[in-house]
Amino acid sequence: MGAHLGRRYLTRPDTEPDPDNIPSFPADLGFPERQERVMIATQQEMNDAQLPLSQRDYCAHHLIKLLKCKRDTWPNFFACKHERHDWDYCEHHDYVMRMKEYERERRLLMRKKQMEERQAA
Repeated sequence: MGAHLGRRYLTRPDTEPDPDNIPSFPADLGFPERQERVMIATQQEMNDAQLPLSQRDYCAHHLIKLLKCKRDTWPNFFACKHERHDWDYCEHHDYVMRMKEYERERRLLMRKKQMEERQAA
């Protein structure tokens, strides 16, 4: 994942997306059936569980279940293995989806730049 730093700051800064910003292309570009990702946990649920902002992501509903399980079965923290597994799997899936979205954005920026160069020539 470190290769993007070289491309972003040295070789191709105009075609490398900023990972901190939302994608600039619509979610259904090229795939009409593709939909934008939505969060399952509501804002009220996250406020009630007192989740910090850094943990409010697409897997917050699994984290809320894990924290409730830990609270309810306090001395026996091994009882929450299933909830922990669900949260870890969701975090991994979220990471993979973010990398796919990043790569899609990078390829669309490269395509946009090539089309602009063809029109200018």
